[in-house]
Amino acid sequence: MTETPTDRMRKVKSILVTQEFPTDLNSPYLKLAEKFNIKIDFRPFIQVEPVGAKEFRKQKIEILNYSAVIFTSRNAVDHFFILCRELKLEMPPEMKYFCISEQTSNYLQKYIVIRKRKIFTGLKDTKDLLEILKKHKNEKFLYPCSDIRKNDIPDFLKENGFHYAEAIINHTVASNLSDLKNVYYDILAFFSPSGVNSLMVNFPDFKQNNTRLAAFGPATAKAVKENGFILDIEAPLPNAPSMAGALELYIKKTNGTK
Repeated sequence: MTETPTDRMRKVKSILVTQEFPTDLNSPYLKLAEKFNIKIDFRPFIQVEPVGAKEFRKQKIEILNYSAVIFTSRNAVDHFFILCRELKLEMPPEMKYFCISEQTSNYLQKYIVIRKRKIFTGLKDTKDLLEILKKHKNEKFLYPCSDIRKNDIPDFLKENGFHYAEAIINHTVASNLSDLKNVYYDILAFFSPSGVNSLMVNFPDFKQNNTRLAAFGPATAKAVKENGFILDIEAPLPNAPSMAGALELYIKKTNGTK
């Protein structure tokens, strides 16, 4: 018998968020757990493994041949400078850094004296960063990234004739989730296609049954559906731009609370 969307609107008592435990005590997930008296656990379904100097050399990329570096996360900053240390490279003072957010640009001070460097910072997302890049078409850009990454920045650089190269500095792999084999949650919340893939790598015989699946972003939603699962909760929504917001709207419906 095929379940209908109404059949699946069961009360929510537990959620697994497939990310690290939040460092902010004001996290909306922690507030959600308290507000509705539900259990919310956190567990990363993917992990990032750095690329070592020996493997990186196979890419035949000379880092110092570039005049600017694009950073989209603090993780990328860490792996890039650790790799440079392994390669015995020191960034020249004239190197420019283009960062997706102020949080990322501030993190650079872990490795360089930022007041002596040329750093360009987006407000909050890729769209802001791309607007800044448009003003620097004469730079030679290096984009340190994972082997699994979004297409927006490389596509923009290619379509607009920038001189650039992608440097793979880490690999995104499935985490070992064997300890969750017999653990049940009402909702699994995913944030990337890689997270959905990790579920299948760890539990190839996974049956959704009454487990609700939540996905953030169209690519993640597509991955859920392509694996033959029902997508119960999709974010962002016009009235809920975050995963936590979308979960709250769903819980209000299923648990009969305001």
